[in-house]
Amino acid sequence: MTLDQTLSIARTDIQAMLDTALAPFDGPVGDAMRHALSGGKRLRAVLALEAAALFDVPRERALRVGAAIESMHAYSLVHDDLPCMDDDNLRRGQPTVHRKWDEATAVLAGDALQTLAFELVAHPDTDPDPAVRADLTLTLAQASGAAGMVRGQALDIAAETAGAPLTLDHIVELQRLKTGRLLEWPCRAGALLGRADPEPLLDYAAKLGLAFQIADDLLDVEGDAAKVGKAVGKDADAGKATFVSHLGVEGARAEARQLIDQAELSLLPYSEKAATLLAVARYVVTRDR
Repeated sequence: MTLDQTLSIARTDIQAMLDTALAPFDGPVGDAMRHALSGGKRLRAVLALEAAALFDVPRERALRVGAAIESMHAYSLVHDDLPCMDDDNLRRGQPTVHRKWDEATAVLAGDALQTLAFELVAHPDTDPDPAVRADLTLTLAQASGAAGMVRGQALDIAAETAGAPLTLDHIVELQRLKTGRLLEWPCRAGALLGRADPEPLLDYAAKLGLAFQIADDLLDVEGDAAKVGKAVGKDADAGKATFVSHLGVEGARAEARQLIDQAELSLLPYSEKAATLLAVARYVVTRDR
């Protein structure tokens, strides 16, 4: 299958899992959760599915992990879009949750999406071994919490408040946490489900995460808002330091390609079974949204 076909099947399967998980939730918060989870590339879920497939993990278990990371990611976006954070009006081509409803509903929907992620991984259907479920829960908390994604968000806010442009090293560290940790976790989770060493996959994901952010920075400069699904040009307008502001467009593009080359080397232990992960890496630096 082509990557597009693989991604399409994954999106359909993940959506079915999310629909089941969201079915009990009604009212404005439930509707806002569904809105926050609609659309998107489902890249993190695909990483979970493909990492688990390397070790022949039953797909139903991997789908639960994929749904969990999509729920955690959606929570982070709902809160990131709030007026007290980035104050965005559009996400994935639709009004952000606080614009479609209100700020209180957005906060509660984000909170509920975060707890849903933990509910999914802690459930016995995710793995019969409670020790594996505990590891999944612990590592998801570490990836998303005050030492992971949240810390990256805090560093980003602190930099904006200080008004001093970040160095390139600071940007790498910020994005390793803010973007990278939620790309690394599904790869770790696939290995945990497969009772396998996660290190090669974590190295792959670390390179992928930085390349992904560089691609995002390039889209903010060169992208079409209609395709990207959110406002572009915001970083430059705000005078924000990015990979592009430090390296230039061509320098940033070359750095992303080099990172993907390194990510591909990390997949060598898995041979042809990693073909889709290899294709995902290449897709990350060529996408237009």
